[in-house]
Amino acid sequence: MNKKNNILLMPFIFIFSFIKHMLIGIKFVFFDAWANIFVNISSNKKFKKLAHGNSNKTSVAQNKNSNNVKIEQAPVLSFNERQKIALEKQELLAEMQKEINDRKISKEYYTYYGTLNGKKVKGTLSATNKITLNNFLASEGIDVYSIKKATFANFLKKIGLDKEKEISTKDLIFWLTEVATYLKAGLTLNDTIRLMSTQAKKDTNKSKLYRSILYELTLGESFSTALESQGNVFPPLLINMIKSAEATGELIKTLDDMANYYTEIDKTRKEMLSAIIYPTILLVFALAVMTFIMVYVIPEFIKVYDQAGITVNGFTLTIVNLSNYITTHLDIILIIALLVILIMLLLYKKVASFRKILQTIGMHIPFFGKIIIYHEITIFTKTFSSLLKNSVYITNSMEILSNITNNEVYKDIMYETISNIARGEKISLSFENRWCIPDVAYYMIVTGESTGELALMMEKVANYYNDLHKAKVTNLKSFLEPIMIVILALIVGTVILAVVIPMFSLYGQIG
Repeated sequence: MNKKNNILLMPFIFIFSFIKHMLIGIKFVFFDAWANIFVNISSNKKFKKLAHGNSNKTSVAQNKNSNNVKIEQAPVLSFNERQKIALEKQELLAEMQKEINDRKISKEYYTYYGTLNGKKVKGTLSATNKITLNNFLASEGIDVYSIKKATFANFLKKIGLDKEKEISTKDLIFWLTEVATYLKAGLTLNDTIRLMSTQAKKDTNKSKLYRSILYELTLGESFSTALESQGNVFPPLLINMIKSAEATGELIKTLDDMANYYTEIDKTRKEMLSAIIYPTILLVFALAVMTFIMVYVIPEFIKVYDQAGITVNGFTLTIVNLSNYITTHLDIILIIALLVILIMLLLYKKVASFRKILQTIGMHIPFFGKIIIYHEITIFTKTFSSLLKNSVYITNSMEILSNITNNEVYKDIMYETISNIARGEKISLSFENRWCIPDVAYYMIVTGESTGELALMMEKVANYYNDLHKAKVTNLKSFLEPIMIVILALIVGTVILAVVIPMFSLYGQIG
């Protein structure tokens, strides 16, 4: 009965509780809040009067002190206090930098509607607010009649699915060459980007990118800041180079130099890829041939031997059993192989220590390891030379170099170099007695430091190891082809021999 009564009373209890809390809320809004406001006002008045009285007292005390000759000096800060203040100042600078970054990130996507030359236009652009976007579009001759937040695009940005893809090296080279050419022709930077945006109307992504750069330039931002605002589209090296060029006034020269730099880097990477792809194709072909023989060829011979009643030897039996196992469990083998490859790729991409182990093993493989080392040295020295020529600070240069390479062994050297520079030590100290740094490269760095011609020495090292890299890649191709053919012939020959040997017993029975 008590339970039934409780159930019957529940609606009335809920209504009573609701009315009670509603009255409490009304009381707070119309009485308590206003009472607190009046109390705060009165307390502020009392505080001002008290502060005024204290100021008068302090002024009287100061006059008395002025009559007396004794004046107390400010206390000298101790080392711990100075260190504490320095840490607080660093925290303040970090907070301010975070606010600046947050302000850059706080841009949102807007969809605008307008008319241009009597035709309706529509587009989506990332902007700080509607006012700046409207002013920018008006400067472009677009009569805007509606600007709305792009809800879906902002949602993708919030969950991290709207990350900009890095521009390809091929497109970057063309873009740098085109910008430099227009600037040489006398066009302003704004007109150059505007013209490129018009030319790229058919390519939606490029047009959107150029308009976003133009939007930043219209707001008064520098060219390097406008590129940096595009996220991961432009490499940090290029942004820092342009930032230095803006300070020295050599933007066109820097754009030409960077176009040549990325052209050479692209050639080096293609050579490296060709060196890796060629043996990979041969290996895949060899595995495919072996799988075909094991799965389709050997089972046919087994049927013949069973029908003829031939007893096979141990060697042939091993190959037959292997063939049976592969044929029976082929799907499981493929799934396991695929999982192993995916896990290896994921670990290589996400885990730096695992990546370092594999890279170290790869760099110790005879002949092939030299190709990796020469490739990394070429990229490092060529980039370092360009950074030094454009007066980029050494510490910034090392940070850029550590971001350019994906090799953890060389990243460690970059980080150690930054630490050595902070301690006032030489750059060459980080490269001394390193198994991954050739002696020629180390002594050239030492010579460049001692003579003050480090940029020139780095350029010479880059050219030297670039030639060595090309020669190694060419030799690798000519060396691997006969080796892989011999290995493939031995494997296939062994399997065929194991299958053919029992045939002689069959011929003996027939004879």
